[in-house]
Amino acid sequence: MTDTIFMIHGMWGGPWYWENYRGVFEQEGYRCVSTTLPYHDMDPRGAPDPRLGTASLLDYAEVLEQEVRRLGEKPILMGHSMGGLLAQMLGARGLAKALVLLTPASPSGIVALTPSVIKSFWSMQTKWGFWRKPMRQTFGEAVYSMLHLLPEKERKEAYDRFVYESGRAAYEIGCWPFDSARASRVDASKVTCPVLVVAGAQDRITPVSVVRRVAKKYKAVSTYKEFENHAHWVVAEPRWQEVAEYAAGWLRPLRTKS
Repeated sequence: MTDTIFMIHGMWGGPWYWENYRGVFEQEGYRCVSTTLPYHDMDPRGAPDPRLGTASLLDYAEVLEQEVRRLGEKPILMGHSMGGLLAQMLGARGLAKALVLLTPASPSGIVALTPSVIKSFWSMQTKWGFWRKPMRQTFGEAVYSMLHLLPEKERKEAYDRFVYESGRAAYEIGCWPFDSARASRVDASKVTCPVLVVAGAQDRITPVSVVRRVAKKYKAVSTYKEFENHAHWVVAEPRWQEVAEYAAGWLRPLRTKS
């Protein structure tokens, strides 16, 4: 039997940014399924679906749960950034064999609004009503917050693939004390599978101080790994292979024996 890795992208992303990791993990013998979050299947140069602006993390999680259940097995859930938070939410629903959280967004209860995070979202959070509108970073914000370790040419190539994101989802993550739905809440006692939490010491949008607290939340089952020479874009920044290979090594003892 082949283990499945279900890959969940983060804000502004799509299945395209798992291309590097798919190569590594398919070589390891995994079946890789890279999903597309609702309303993210669009031309980056086009207008976003107006429903995107009010899409909740809970809406994303419901769709992902249906996709996972259709697999017919408990997969390894691999999530990057906001995808890492969604993986935590699904893990608390008992849907994962293991969680691999790459520079993950934090659930409610962890204060994540550091100065660098505020700067990363400045153009969006200073617009009234951002919590009900589709939103996207400026190129400068994307470089500052996520892409600063990429070569200059690759920064633009990555940014040109970014689509719009839900303002509501961003609000639910960053402004969780004011969210009556408590959409980003995760009950740590219900996350019983092994959890790998990966941080980049140079990360500005999910700072290492925040990611450490994510690992601490699941301390009964978590392994924490911090990469000194990495930032947020661990899926493609220079030396991304060392992150992917570390995750592959961590997963090997958990492999299903044929």
